[in-house]
Amino acid sequence: MTASLLIGGSPVPVKLRRSARACRISLRVDPQDRAVILVLPSHVAATHGMAFARSKTDWLAARLAALPDALPFVDGITLPLLGTEHPVRHCPEERGGVWIEGGAILVSGRAEHFSRRLADWLKGRARAEITTRAVPMAVAIDRTAGRISLRDTRSRWGSCTSRGDLAFSWRLVFAPAAVMDYVVAHEVAHLAEMNHSPAFWRTVRKLAADIEGPRAWLRRHGAELHRYG
Repeated sequence: MTASLLIGGSPVPVKLRRSARACRISLRVDPQDRAVILVLPSHVAATHGMAFARSKTDWLAARLAALPDALPFVDGITLPLLGTEHPVRHCPEERGGVWIEGGAILVSGRAEHFSRRLADWLKGRARAEITTRAVPMAVAIDRTAGRISLRDTRSRWGSCTSRGDLAFSWRLVFAPAAVMDYVVAHEVAHLAEMNHSPAFWRTVRKLAADIEGPRAWLRRHGAELHRYG
């Protein structure tokens, strides 16, 4: 269910979500589409939830104002591929899809296909980078990674199922390599420990050279990864 809320004189979409596990109403801002996410316990009426959201408009306005500006995939944009800045250039007369040359990401083909072609290439790069990390990490702890999939999640960077399937946000391709290392190590460690016990964190530390630095980076800059595209 979607509603709207007047914040700072402008209507902002509000996405209402029900959660059987939620004990209280919660609010957050979706950094990608700049909407308000209103999570309601199953027994709370939507009208009550919207009244709660209206009482928090000043807080929501501040959160929305703090979001970084969106950066669409256009010719001339600069993207932090694994944390290293790469200018993106459109080469309509060239052939070969998307490739890196001279420190730049070059995109061939017609202008109307530019954004999709670049996004597909970035997701493919994310899959390759994540897979080359996840598979040997799993071997290092005598486990086998299941299916590895990519998602565009807002609230988590990765997940691991009881079957051993791993899922990651493709936007990790914009984070420094050490951050991707940590997130992959975190999820691979769940292949051995489906919890956050001391044994789990010992496993993560076995797989990743740094934990505290990447965690701090994600707290400070994680929302910025949703600005691209």
